[in-house]
Parts: sequence; structure tokens; C-alpha cells
Amino acid sequence: MRNLPLIIGVDEAGRGPWAGPVTAAAVILDPARPIDGLTDSKKLSEKARERLAPLIRERALAWCVAEASVEEIDTLNIRQATFLAMRRAIFGQSQTVSDKSGQFRAVLARAGLILIDGNALPGDLPAPARAIIKGDLTEPAISAASILAKTHRDAQMASLCKLHPGYGFSGHKGYGTAAHAAALAELGPCPVHRRSFAPVKALLRPC
Repeated sequence: MRNLPLIIGVDEAGRGPWAGPVTAAAVILDPARPIDGLTDSKKLSEKARERLAPLIRERALAWCVAEASVEEIDTLNIRQATFLAMRRAIFGQSQTVSDKSGQFRAVLARAGLILIDGNALPGDLPAPARAIIKGDLTEPAISAASILAKTHRDAQMASLCKLHPGYGFSGHKGYGTAAHAAALAELGPCPVHRRSFAPVKALLRPC
């Protein structure tokens, strides 16, 4: 088993919101330590995601969560920033110290296939890769990545809510809800809003 090629599952969270980073996770599951209940994070309740996330972190052979910042999103565009976050996760280039990015780099040479949720692939990957539409529903490694990316980003948005009160980030997580739109119109954009996104750009005051 130790010499078999490894599968890396990759997914992102936060492409659509008006605020906050875009987050990606890469996960190499351990066949000897299966995890029941893996599926698309959006199909799970918050309670279920919070139950599964520590199991994934504990049982996976390796995992990494990485980001592209608001500034990178505004500079590159959201598509390229998402690909950047994915590459960082795949290569174990984490901006946190709470993951197994060291283990990820150690086993990267054994990666035989990278499975990425969606219909497009980032470039410059270290192994053959395949994009799978709705792969988070069918591929356990992608499902696990989906859950880690989502729970990590949700926790970040809760922290940003404390730094930037009034916008309700802990509730809507930066997505374009009616409450978010109302707060944005009243308070104007804050430093973690994506200025390249039309609803935010429309409220920017000329210098």
C-alpha cells in the first residue's frame, strides 16, 4: 500500500462572495482509515461539517489549506486567484501552521493523480490532473477537501466579523445576501471587500 500512487483531492470555497479570501484545500485520504459521510460540503449542515473536519485532519495521510487574498483576487481576477490557492494547497504552501503541509510536501512525489472539482484545471501541477464537475459528490478526496476549505473559510469570516463589525460576515460569510447589500450600502466597503466585484466597485468613492 505504501508504494501505490496517491490521489490528491482538491476543492475551493469562496469564489462567489463579495468579501474575504478564496480558500482551497488539498487532501490525500488514507485508504486504511476511511471516513463515513463525506460529500459536498454544501450538502452538509454546519454541525455535520464541524464533526467531519477534525476527522479528516486526523485520518488523512496529508492535507493542506491555502488561500488567495482579497488583494490577489482584485489583481488577478477570481478565476486565477482560485487557481493560485489550489496550486498553493497542492504544493503544501500553506499560510497557516495548523495543517499537515509538511507531510503533503513529503508525499507529493508519490502523487499519481490530482482530482479537482469543477470544469477547469490550474496549470503547473506536479502530477496528471482531471477536472470533475460535481466531483465533491462522487470523489471522497474532493469531498474531504470541500469540507476543509469550507470550514476553514467560515471560521475566518467569523474572525473578520469581529474586526469589521456591522457587515454580518459571521452569518452570510461574505456572500451577496440582502443583509450584506444593506450593510454595504450603509457602511461602504471595508478592507476585506473585493473591490473588483461589481456590487462593491459601485460603492467606491473616487479618490
